Amino acid sequence: MKKRGLVLFDLDSTLIEEETIDELAKVAGVEEEVKRITRDAMEGKIDFEESLKRRVSLLKGLAVEDVMEVVSKLKLTKGARETVEELKNRGYVVGVISGGFTIVTDRVKGDLDLDYAYANELVFRDGKLSGEVRGRVMSPSAKGDILEEIAGREKIDLNDTVVVGDGANDISMFKRAGFRIAFCAKELLKREADVVIERRDLREILKYI
Repeated sequence: MKKRGLVLFDLDSTLIEEETIDELAKVAGVEEEVKRITRDAMEGKIDFEESLKRRVSLLKGLAVEDVMEVVSKLKLTKGARETVEELKNRGYVVGVISGGFTIVTDRVKGDLDLDYAYANELVFRDGKLSGEVRGRVMSPSAKGDILEEIAGREKIDLNDTVVVGDGANDISMFKRAGFRIAFCAKELLKREADVVIERRDLREILKYI
């Protein structure tokens, strides 16, 4: 089948209902502090990479069993499975780029049969979170870079790329994509979008692709 184009999703509050780090923070007992930093980052008030380091450091000491229990309870957004299946049936390459964590994107990639998944990798030591991330940080600029990398690898013109997201750290991929969908998004991102969807059902995006 000829590749028709590329569709890339954000993860937290887009492909899944929750913000993963907020759910981990509840278990760690630092929910309010982490939510405040998350909110400031998504609204573009503080640098994403710095906010990520600060939030992850607050999770230090959380047991791997507790982390994986949180991950197992995360829910796909309504219509996610049907939407990805339909996009793949139409010949699209489909992936997720997340400012969240590989422990979630790897699971979602397998569950939805995605072609690509990128996220931050949490570091575990002695069965507990070390409070660090390693590898390539999925900063706002990294999302746009990865969009271009995947498009190049798949020989897909940037005009034939679609991105779906909800927050400030999606802006770089919005600026480079051919078509941009803001899904139940922050005002900052809506201003960069071609289409704004307020109904929390990912099948709504199929009307525009």
